Formats: sequence, structure tokens, C-alpha cells
Amino acid sequence: METDEGRIQDAIRRTRILRAPKQSLYTFGTTNIYYYLITEPAYSDMLNDTPETVIREGRVIAERPKIVTPYYLTHLEGFSSEARNYFTSLLEEHGPNIQGVFYTYRNEPGELSIVAEKLASVVDNLNADIDRRGDSLAAIIQGEDALWDVSLMKFIYEITRSSVPDNLRQMSSRGLLNIDSAGIPAGARAGIEELFGKVGRGECEPARLKDELEHWGLFEEYQDRFLSIFNK
Repeated sequence: METDEGRIQDAIRRTRILRAPKQSLYTFGTTNIYYYLITEPAYSDMLNDTPETVIREGRVIAERPKIVTPYYLTHLEGFSSEARNYFTSLLEEHGPNIQGVFYTYRNEPGELSIVAEKLASVVDNLNADIDRRGDSLAAIIQGEDALWDVSLMKFIYEITRSSVPDNLRQMSSRGLLNIDSAGIPAGARAGIEELFGKVGRGECEPARLKDELEHWGLFEEYQDRFLSIFNK
């Protein structure tokens, strides 16, 4: 019997990104990618001469990337444990090349349909539809039916890796990577100020701000200001 790791690796090998978004992940905003993940049905061996293709539609939401300490972190929501494990293994293997930026992803699965068409024909139709809409952030991924979100995770990793240089270049051009005397990037300071504002407006829990301050080793520096939140 094939191990879970073997199944994941097999799904990765079978995954192909047939159409990638025409632009990188946004540096200063949220990126909303509409994906079509197409697979042959898991029961394809039981079919005779009638072709079938499974089409999963959904959105991957990538929040604005933020600067982190010198190691790579990511947050994933809406993915299976297999997909998370796969992404973790990629970070362990390639992390040094994509350090310094924190990406938050959310998967919002949408419609699932099964059509009586060959996969190649489905791809042609989807490409034509995307071209007609002029959607620069649409993607088509060919994956494995049983582990389809592992295939989706491979796509996310690839677009992340390709976006990091541009994201860092834009951050640098705005001085967000400049390090102060305490060794803290300007972008991190800006993020802390943003969190203070959100906590003050009731848009964010103080615990999240505290975690961020401790993450950077800055709680003592901001302690009085943080505690004053509770005196209002």
C-alpha cells in the first residue's frame, strides 16, 4: 500500500500549472486569484469510452505580505493536513531563498462540476472564457483528484516564490526594509503602528498586538503604551 508521503509526492509530480496569473502577488494589497483545478475523476478506471473531467473552482486570497524576522513564516486557512505538510516540506527545502516575508493565504472552494469532455477540451474552453473576461488573476491547474488541494498548494508555492523578489523590491523602494538602531525593519514598525490603531478602534484583539510585539522582542519598549489600552 502506498504511504501518505508517497501519495503526496505522486500528486505533486502529476500537478501542472497550465495557466498562471499574469501578475505577481500584490505587495501593498490583497490578491484575489480565481482558480480552476481540473482533474480526471478518481473513478476514471471504471469509465469505458466516455470521458469525464472534474472542474473545481474557487478563490485563493493572499493578504498583503508583511516583513518578518529572518526566517520564513506563512499562515494557511482552508487546506487539508496533507497540503499543509507538503507546503512545510517545501519551506524546509527552499526556505533560504524566500526569507523575510510573511504571506497569509485563505482557500475559498467554490463550485464543483463534472463534465463529459476530455481534459484538453475543458482547458481550451476555460482559456477562451478567461481571455474573454480579461481576468489577469485567473489560473488553471491540472491536479490529482484525491489530493486536489495538494495540487493547489503547489500552485500557491510557485506563485509565492515568483512574487517574492518583486515584493521585496517594492518594499525596499519605500524604505520598509531599512533597519533601525534596534535591528527592526521600518516595515515592522509600521505594522505595529497599524495594529495599535486597529486595537484602539476595536478592530483587533490586544492579544494579537502583544504577540507581534513579542515576536520582534519589542514588548518592553512598547509596554507602557500597550498597557494604557486597558486604562481607557
